[in-house]
Amino acid sequence: MSDKVVGILGGGQLGRMLAASASLLNVNVVILDDGHHGPAKRIVAPTALHLSHVDGSFANPEKIRELANKVDILTIEIEHVNTATLQEVQSAFQHKELVVHPHPSTVEIIQDKYRQKVHLSSHGLPISDFVAVESSVESISDVAGKLGLPLMLKSRTLAYDGRGNFVLRELGQAQEAITFLNNRPLYAERWVPFKQEIAVMVVRAVDGQVQSYPVVETVHKDNICHLVFAPLRSRDPSLSQRARAIAETAVKSFSGAGVFGVEMFLMEDGKIFINEIAPRPHNSGHYTIEACETSQYENHLRAILSLPLGSTALKVPSAAMLNLIGYSSSMQEIQKTVDVALTIPGVSVHLYGKSECRKGRKMGHITIVADSDAQLRSRLRPLLESLPESTSEEVDRYAPIVATPGSGFSDPNPLVGIIMGSDSDLPVMLPAARVLDQFKIPYELTIVSAHRTPDRLVDYARSASTRGLRTIIAGAGGAAHLPGMVAAMTALPVIGVPVKGSTLDGVDSLHSIVQMPRGIPVATVAINNGMNAGLLAVRILSAGIPGLIEAMDQYMKAMEAEVLGKVEILKEVGWEKYQVKRT
Repeated sequence: MSDKVVGILGGGQLGRMLAASASLLNVNVVILDDGHHGPAKRIVAPTALHLSHVDGSFANPEKIRELANKVDILTIEIEHVNTATLQEVQSAFQHKELVVHPHPSTVEIIQDKYRQKVHLSSHGLPISDFVAVESSVESISDVAGKLGLPLMLKSRTLAYDGRGNFVLRELGQAQEAITFLNNRPLYAERWVPFKQEIAVMVVRAVDGQVQSYPVVETVHKDNICHLVFAPLRSRDPSLSQRARAIAETAVKSFSGAGVFGVEMFLMEDGKIFINEIAPRPHNSGHYTIEACETSQYENHLRAILSLPLGSTALKVPSAAMLNLIGYSSSMQEIQKTVDVALTIPGVSVHLYGKSECRKGRKMGHITIVADSDAQLRSRLRPLLESLPESTSEEVDRYAPIVATPGSGFSDPNPLVGIIMGSDSDLPVMLPAARVLDQFKIPYELTIVSAHRTPDRLVDYARSASTRGLRTIIAGAGGAAHLPGMVAAMTALPVIGVPVKGSTLDGVDSLHSIVQMPRGIPVATVAINNGMNAGLLAVRILSAGIPGLIEAMDQYMKAMEAEVLGKVEILKEVGWEKYQVKRT
């Protein structure tokens, strides 16, 4: 694939997964890290003496030079490296073409969080208010007067997983904050009361071309990434496009190639603020290994090797990542969760091979892929329940129980929306729900009137796909505007159910549904035939969920067996004694 040798500064879990991807492309890598048994070095055996790994700190200038002598491209798995030495080797190695990705200047800007904010601000990117602050009670008090309380104090350098953050809620905590942040250079940010934390992985090629991965929701626990859900679900159909545009613009403002993790805050009013950027593969992108057509690690290699970038598209409808964080010096708690994971379909375990388990240390992660959000949450639930510190509230929040078929309540993660213009249509629409219950397809059932609640109609139709719906069944009588108006505002397939009225027996509804203008297709079924609408929804979903094809085939065989059974009874008792069962 490439005869260039890649040198990686850092041999932790990110280096391990990067090296694993390199092995699949026959790309040789040399790793610089302390010791001989780190996570990355444990899975890559040097194929020649000149490709042997380097033992030492990735911040040590001499060790960086030693690595540079062995490779053609230098890259990083952690930003806390010696950028001055990287700049030096890139300029000084005249006897061969050595490049560093991302560019040392990019890493230098990003590793100082205050400089990072200055850079983003200078490029007009959305960030919260921030100012530099001295490590003194007086300076902190002065800044608090300008930005208000609560106030986020951050260490400018050498901080990750929230270890360099302190939330100042009252001025009396100023000295405590200084001590906690170890008297390091600080800056302060105005408190951002975000609704959600979201993230986008962006890959940047040598020529500046960028591609972004789907927007994800990130859930943090004790300042460490706990869960990632892909793709982000939202009622705002513009959110994903806006977030990806912001992330791509931010990454374009830097130099050099590779993968960047862009962490952002989503506000209640829909505004987005960039929180931080990582110039490397990132925790919020682990899910891409199983869930995307090209993982973040492979794309990082493609980018720095000047190979064509791979597709960033999801290849599954729903995915999640659960971090495995150490609880003590023992791996027993993590092993318990791993044992559960090995029993669940669609689950992949990644253990990092670290020699020592510690409380708060990232020891591995689990990815989950599924045909639907409901299936994903049902697979996630036993994993969350196996964690020693999980609570029932947390489990129910992130992995709610699927609605019981026939319960009369909507599923929290529906695939199908059943809507009707009036509660009087419920008897016609219930058979559709019964069919979906039979096929174990999660759905929601609600009233959306085209004439009496037009704003609700618009919101429902435009947010349907970004909330995770894949098909809509819409019942309506009379002019039957509901199916057509919904179809005009969503890309999802819409099935119209003509509802029999009091005057024209539903023929008016049927004619209205089938006479949609070109470009706005609406499927339809017979008048009052909610059952067929449910069956058609199942068949539509089966295009993306192959298991439903087999289930539908079994359903059809059951219908055939039922009819043949009636044939035998008719032959046995004769038609005069045969009793027809009305349904």
